[in-house]
Amino acid sequence: MDAAAAADAATTGSLRKFLEHLSGAGKAIGVLTSGGDAQGMNAAVRAVVRMGIYVGAKVYFIYEGYQGMVDGGTNIAEADWESVSSILQVGGTIIGSARCKDFLSRRRQPGRLGITNLCVIGGDGSLTGANIFRKEWRACCRTGQERGSASAPGVSPGFLCPPSPPQEAAHLHCGVLAALTVQIVPGSREPNRARKKRLNIIIVAEGAIDRKNKPITSEEVKQLVVKQLGYDTRVTILGHVQRGGTPSAFDRILASRMGVAAVIALLEATPETPPCVVSLSGNHPVLLPLMECVQMTQDVQKAMDEGRFQDAVRLRGRSFEGNLKTYKSLAIKLPDDQIPKSNCNVAVINVGAPAAGMNAAVRSAVRVGIANGHRMLAIYDGFDGFAKGQIKEISWTDVGGWTGQGGSILGTKRVLPGKNLGAIAEQMHNHNIHALLMIGGFEAYLGLLELSAAREKHEEFCVPMVMVPATVSNNVPGSDFSIGADTALNTITDTCDRIKQSASGTKRRVFIIETMGGYCGYLANMGALAAGADAAYIFEEPFDIRDLQANVEHLTEKMKTTIQRGLVLRNESCSENYTTDFICQLYSEEGKGVFDCRKNVLGHMQQGGAPSPFDRNFGTKISARAMEWITEKLKEFKGKRFVTDDSICVLGISKRNVLFQPVAELKKETDFEHRIPKEQWWLKLRPLMKILAKYKTSYDVSDAGEMEQVHSRGMHGEPAAI
Repeated sequence: MDAAAAADAATTGSLRKFLEHLSGAGKAIGVLTSGGDAQGMNAAVRAVVRMGIYVGAKVYFIYEGYQGMVDGGTNIAEADWESVSSILQVGGTIIGSARCKDFLSRRRQPGRLGITNLCVIGGDGSLTGANIFRKEWRACCRTGQERGSASAPGVSPGFLCPPSPPQEAAHLHCGVLAALTVQIVPGSREPNRARKKRLNIIIVAEGAIDRKNKPITSEEVKQLVVKQLGYDTRVTILGHVQRGGTPSAFDRILASRMGVAAVIALLEATPETPPCVVSLSGNHPVLLPLMECVQMTQDVQKAMDEGRFQDAVRLRGRSFEGNLKTYKSLAIKLPDDQIPKSNCNVAVINVGAPAAGMNAAVRSAVRVGIANGHRMLAIYDGFDGFAKGQIKEISWTDVGGWTGQGGSILGTKRVLPGKNLGAIAEQMHNHNIHALLMIGGFEAYLGLLELSAAREKHEEFCVPMVMVPATVSNNVPGSDFSIGADTALNTITDTCDRIKQSASGTKRRVFIIETMGGYCGYLANMGALAAGADAAYIFEEPFDIRDLQANVEHLTEKMKTTIQRGLVLRNESCSENYTTDFICQLYSEEGKGVFDCRKNVLGHMQQGGAPSPFDRNFGTKISARAMEWITEKLKEFKGKRFVTDDSICVLGISKRNVLFQPVAELKKETDFEHRIPKEQWWLKLRPLMKILAKYKTSYDVSDAGEMEQVHSRGMHGEPAAI
């Protein structure tokens, strides 16, 4: 155990020495990928292999999916640590995948090779295959034992599904990637064209059907648009390009977490433990019974076949249902005379540094607000513009096309309201603002606190106020995720991929990468996990010269293997004295004759660029929920002054729930000096990064989770949908 891990274990009572808690001795895990390729599969394979080896188990590749189980022979081979090197950034699956009809009729006997546990990585078809294997395995084992083979007494299949939506991994029927909600009525004209919008996009899921269960094809939709509306229309079929490409940072991290969770579940399982699906509910790992997941998938299909479409949506889960509702409310505007007016003015403001996804959040807030009958006001240039009266009404069409744009179209500044409270209160009064939605980072959080404290002096601030976290640093108390952090992570990951690729032609080289984040080490730590780095230096885990020396020694040993390159990430404020220059010079000196060293400071490029799909969706959904909260408050207390703590909140995801937490209560959870929460969930994943980089360390398995029922999910509060 290195010094940092020892310190971590000493200060965190819930940590247990992993090797003492779980032992893989005598265990042999078979890992296979099944069904269609999906980005992130290789990250899951890597995690299963390295975690299995780390705890002392043997791990076997099963090539070509279930077909490899049927054919056996060279399709099943033992994996070692280096077998999964440099595969994080590779799309598809390095061990192959196949749809295997023979699996339904021919016996599968991995037990003859001593495999005691099976980990299947795939989609809903893989669920079915795992279920078939579960039913027949004991019979196969008995037959093998009668023949004198070394088959195991039982296999506990684990199942992980990185390509599926993390909050709904049990419900994998078609329609997740696209929703067809377009109404084309003879004689009507699409309002967007009347407003000079020249581009309309209709997305059709490959399995789309009408209410009579007849397929809806993209060509049929095209013909209908041309016939009824007369618009020039083109069809683009994305096909398998959706399966290709480099996995995102989120997919790599999710797959790594699920792979490790699967190994833990397998090692803790007994022959009586039912096979399970490893999933993520919000941001919380859960284990679900395989049989229930299979049944749920079948129930969805049955509902579709019987034309019970509302039941099918409900069976997919509350988050899927909520996402579909949000999409419809944002895509289709009712005529003004059909929207009941609330007679309330709701203002939207961006505060702090720009973060990719802010514009998507503003668009969502404006459209949901208008759909609820509010008059929406845009505040330009943060609190500075607020005090100067830079406030204008913003319409449904004004925010068209904002989703994919980076930065902040409204403008944003780090200025806090403190010095201009009187002027801001005057503007609140002049524009008759009944509620305020704030989108931003730690400055927005501080601003919310200042507005809360000023309520006694300025009654204009006695209105519902809610903040949606948006910052690349991901350092806002009250939420596991902030809008913009995923885009920044992808920038870091892409850069690391390019650097690692450059090192393929120059052996024995170590790269030091400096990330943003202030004192928050989220980007450095999670970037290191996504990029497969050897170390990450962060403020939250103090380090000294001995730790740096230990890392140099680790890299020196690594250079003796076939993996002759190193990657180290450093958070910009992790240490006042151990700067990026210092660490690079130290590595260069200590590694002389073994490896050389290069540095790269990423800087503000982490804030720029188009928002990732995650940040677009997260910003859209979390902002829509904030506007629903505002609407509920305005209906409940219309005409009254809001003075209670629960009327001025931060909206965020905490583990598996969406929570509105009063900003007054979050104060005690905040390290104001360093602008970070006192407790940060992602620090529990730090040992995971070290384990996968081959360091001896401790790992907290207290969140591994007990098996729970599919139907009980989300019953602990409002379910998080990310």
